[in-house]
Amino acid sequence: MSTSNGASGDDIVIEARSVVKTYASGTVQVHALRGIDLAVRRGEMVAVMGPSGCGKTTLLNALSGLDDFDSGRVTIAGTDISKMPDDRKTDFRAREMGFIFQTYNLLPVLTAAENVELPLIVSGVRPKEARVRALEALATVGLRDRANQRPNQLSGGQRQRVTVARALVNRPSIIWADEPTGALDSATAKEIMDLIVQLNEQEHQTTILVTHDPKVAARCHRTIHMADGLIEREDSQAKMQAAVATGGAS
Repeated sequence: MSTSNGASGDDIVIEARSVVKTYASGTVQVHALRGIDLAVRRGEMVAVMGPSGCGKTTLLNALSGLDDFDSGRVTIAGTDISKMPDDRKTDFRAREMGFIFQTYNLLPVLTAAENVELPLIVSGVRPKEARVRALEALATVGLRDRANQRPNQLSGGQRQRVTVARALVNRPSIIWADEPTGALDSATAKEIMDLIVQLNEQEHQTTILVTHDPKVAARCHRTIHMADGLIEREDSQAKMQAAVATGGAS
């Protein structure tokens, strides 16, 4: 199914066509993606929902170039990432994308500032400039005063704020978020989503967000529902908000 929502070609920043991904689990072939078509507009926030094992994270990894796929095509701002060599793909991600994960993926031996500046160092930014930008990003998420603390000195919500700062530090055009609130209590989850929505509005970044939480999905412009490696349907933000309000979201 197409999910371009009537957007013009110039407005599409992420496009998947007939994307297929199959992998082996023991002696079983798992059809993780069964021919996905998807188009996402610039500046749009899109949630991806569905039961465990339906292909949500596999789709995110395929779209972002973190994982290969068997057939089909993925273009980011008109660039076919499936044809990129690995070194160029890594550089492209470092320059154009930011990632937020449920498990934070912070290096425990590094301070908050050192963790945040890593994408800049990888992409060749000079250390002095990288540190300045890392501190600015931490200030954006309200953690400038925690810059010299290591992850084990921070709360779960603070660690997730550090990952948000790291995702934003290279001023990417696309943010990928895999269960960004999954390890947080409801109050902290709301704070993190408030931050992600605020930054999306201010920076007009395109955001793809995998979640099990209907309340999180209702903060996005639209929600894609997956099952068995396929996109079953999509809901507007208004429909998701109404479903959450009546307790009927699934």
